[in-house]
Amino acid sequence: MSKTAFLFPGQASQYVGMGNDLYNKIDDCRKLYDLADEIFDFSLINISFNGPLTELTKTKVTQPAIFVHSVAIFQELEKKGYLPNVVAGHSLGEYSALVAAGVLSFEAGLKLVKIRSEEMQAATENSEGTMAAIIGLDYNEILAVMQNSGIPGICQIANYNSQQQIVISGEVAAVQSMMMELKEHGAKRAIELPVGGAFHSPLMESARLRLQEALNETDFNKPKYPIYSNVTGTATSEPEEIKNRLNEQLTEPVLWVDTIENMVREGVVNFVEVGPGNVLQGLVRRINNQISTSGIATFEDLEKIS
Repeated sequence: MSKTAFLFPGQASQYVGMGNDLYNKIDDCRKLYDLADEIFDFSLINISFNGPLTELTKTKVTQPAIFVHSVAIFQELEKKGYLPNVVAGHSLGEYSALVAAGVLSFEAGLKLVKIRSEEMQAATENSEGTMAAIIGLDYNEILAVMQNSGIPGICQIANYNSQQQIVISGEVAAVQSMMMELKEHGAKRAIELPVGGAFHSPLMESARLRLQEALNETDFNKPKYPIYSNVTGTATSEPEEIKNRLNEQLTEPVLWVDTIENMVREGVVNFVEVGPGNVLQGLVRRINNQISTSGIATFEDLEKIS
């Protein structure tokens, strides 16, 4: 039997105006946004719908904005009976996937995202970190260079996005030196990213510790669908294991290639990105161009689902 996976996006999928049509046309979506505005000390509605982009791009704003938008879309798909067999999310998107699978309520997920986004923002402000995309070397080649390098400081793989697009993360000097070394070893391009911090690296340890406290205080339900974890690329349905993997996620790499390849191996043929943008559709096509990808991000997209 062929399976469908719902994929939920993370940071870098945001755009000004996202969710505005849902808020204006669907009462249940409006309720989600209104609840978020009560929980945060800024207007998620105003920044999501009106910007400016510089504000929307801040970690403490971007993460809840994408989370609320993604859950709002899923909620409407669920009403239509359009459901997945398995779910996964890219970094922040893993929280949207947990709500979709019934592991967390929307409110519980939103409160965890609030802590996660605020603590990650603080961690970026309290450390000198950066990230860089490496094009043209595969995962094992990059790993070998990093393991044999004498470059001091923190630098590790953060995102295994596709076979030819891998992101490294760590201290600024270490990442910049590693960019040059990787180019010397055959990388076609090494591009420093405008992220302001070193996500999925040990520089997020302070955020991980604070998030761990919140996770320990939160009840996780057994999921309706298997959830593929960022840190292993494999599926699980055990609440405690999901919680542990979620805690590790802040300082460990996102193994997106492993996630998609394992899904395909286990019968998934239809990949649907649920939430803003089309970043994950592009990554899936780079990983395997023989499978079906689509996205649902707007009221108009929802209207096309029978």
